[in-house]
Amino acid sequence: MWPLRRKVRAGSGRGVRLLVILGVLVALCAAGLFLLPAGRALFEDTRDKLGKPKAVTPVGIKASAEVSGHPARNTTDGVSNHYWGAPAPGASVTYTFGEPFRLVDVIITNGASTSPEAYADEARALRMDMEITTRDGEVHRKQVTLADKPGPQTIPTGFSDVTTVRLVLDSPAGLARGRHLALAEVEFFARS
Repeated sequence: MWPLRRKVRAGSGRGVRLLVILGVLVALCAAGLFLLPAGRALFEDTRDKLGKPKAVTPVGIKASAEVSGHPARNTTDGVSNHYWGAPAPGASVTYTFGEPFRLVDVIITNGASTSPEAYADEARALRMDMEITTRDGEVHRKQVTLADKPGPQTIPTGFSDVTTVRLVLDSPAGLARGRHLALAEVEFFARS
């Protein structure tokens, strides 16, 4: 008859084992619920790093202010010796995209040029406030600190369903009378 009709003594621990198993299951469910957003973010970040990013061109560019001869559209012309001239800190430029996409990187070429001599001719922002708007209208804010050197600087982002990106210039370096803030290039990259 054994093992089908085994006698169980009182206090054998069957009830305790059942409570421990239920406790472990409840803890696993709670951990899954609380860690799901972190796991999803880790999954998306891994996909961003494994794929090769592709360039995305904005369909609209609008600046809050421009210096004559240096329009905001110069930031997406692909040439690093043309730049957007902003008269003062707090000026902003907004980029609008035709289709929502996963923004993985933004490359910013600060100053008037990648040439060290031309770079020092105009002021440049050492900090930018980046406002990223998604398809559902949610706005994500990211503060970007830039090195005071010529050349491209990559900012990893990792936002999905991006429709607009707004950059606000702040913390100027080299700003003096007769000079303005310069931003040479801004490039956006999507996950391929």
